Amino acid sequence: MNLANVRSATPSRRRNKKLIRTAYPWRDGNQIQILVDGPCFFPRMLECIAGARRYVLLEMYLMESGEVASRFIEALAGAASRGVTVHLLLDDFGARALKRADRQQLLDAGVHLAFFNPLQYGKGRANLYRDHRKLLLVDGEVAFTGGAGITDEFAPTHSSEEYWHDIMVECRGPVVADWQHSFSLVWRWWAVHPLELPSPSDLPESGSLPARLSVIHPPYQEVKGSLARRIRTARRRIWLVTAYFIPTRKIRRLLRKAARRGVDVRILVPGEKTDHPAVRRVGQRYYQWLLHNGVRIFEYQPRFLHAKVWLCDDWVSVGSTNLDRWTQHWNLEANQEVSDGAFAARAMAILKEDFARSVEIDYVEWCNRPWYQRLREWFWSTVAMWTQYYSQRRLRSRRNIRGLGGQ
Repeated sequence: MNLANVRSATPSRRRNKKLIRTAYPWRDGNQIQILVDGPCFFPRMLECIAGARRYVLLEMYLMESGEVASRFIEALAGAASRGVTVHLLLDDFGARALKRADRQQLLDAGVHLAFFNPLQYGKGRANLYRDHRKLLLVDGEVAFTGGAGITDEFAPTHSSEEYWHDIMVECRGPVVADWQHSFSLVWRWWAVHPLELPSPSDLPESGSLPARLSVIHPPYQEVKGSLARRIRTARRRIWLVTAYFIPTRKIRRLLRKAARRGVDVRILVPGEKTDHPAVRRVGQRYYQWLLHNGVRIFEYQPRFLHAKVWLCDDWVSVGSTNLDRWTQHWNLEANQEVSDGAFAARAMAILKEDFARSVEIDYVEWCNRPWYQRLREWFWSTVAMWTQYYSQRRLRSRRNIRGLGGQ
């Protein structure tokens, strides 16, 4: 199949705007394993693709040509060549660095390839809507999700130790059916090839963990609504790990209330090593207020912290969702939630190691930071505020013209 046909046909398959609103239920009997960093989770993902018998579903925001991408392309092409149905859904913006030759190699091997919201002139801010989710699902039996993309940044290449720090989870059990359902909804919206797969709804229980899939489809904020409820009811700890930290006013107020009632509230964010220094400056503008109200803030030092993990007492959420405004207004996201004391203890052990490798921000020292640092925080916060305001105003105007209202 020609690559040009994939791009030209994709936009015409759009359905209505009610893409994902379904709240998935809690399901018992799951087995979920935490995988830390690319050297751990990439081999597991490739192993499952190599062992696929029926189908492979891969949904990815970031996929760039390189050593890691080549390994996945070879694995996907190999699966397709032995008769496995392979569906690959990439975000058009996040895959812009995937070379044409790599795309054609996938098509030549028989992989069904689709792009979410292809970038086009004339679409304006509609180009901002992105599929930020990360999902690998094999045979309806196992699903991987988390924060990592398929790029060399997430795995050590040429003996480099500067790869990005991230966390994924491997899921087995009834919750895999919900991941397949959510993938099928997005695929039908953008793809040319229909998704005709057997339902995994009769998957047997493979563990004892209660788990739930939560999603974000702007303006519906199921993931963050779940987080807000957990922050309100937390009694012991609230540990939030995020690569990009621009919390909403609601989340800031909830964190303040939790800290004041004696909850151990910690925020772990990237330090100087980050791919978006401006976003870091915007987030730093909230440090002083949060520190004053008892929230502890840590900046991770060894590498770029790209993980998205939230822990409130015995509840853990791992996925693609950051605590930033981009997620709130423009991204399609998905997280795996788990409510279990033993699983939370395993997550705590991992996060304690990350806190130990971080620098805790001192309130007094932060209040005395240099004026030029305050100026940078103010400048980038102002840019972010006006960007958000202008985009929301244009979006409301277009909705009113089309008669869509709040849909």
